[in-house]
Amino acid sequence: MIRLNVTLLIEQIENRQPLVEAATELVALSLRDKGCISYDIYGSLTSDNRLMIVETWDSKENLDAHMAAPHFQRLVPQLQQLSTMTLEEFTF
Repeated sequence: MIRLNVTLLIEQIENRQPLVEAATELVALSLRDKGCISYDIYGSLTSDNRLMIVETWDSKENLDAHMAAPHFQRLVPQLQQLSTMTLEEFTF
């Protein structure tokens, strides 16, 4: 299995709502992708400018297919425009 932790740092507060909307849409659509075990977005309780998407996949092949999906190709660039993204990947 593969776990991805994607941290989103919002540098301009006016970007928060559009970021939440795009991330929420990404989560809803990604949960339907083959091999998706879990996919959710979390907000920091101590900082309004930090969100995290946590996703778990059953295989690298299904993760790669997800990353090639139209919803991923459309929404991830939006997230990148609205925040600074960092990615941690764990295989277990």
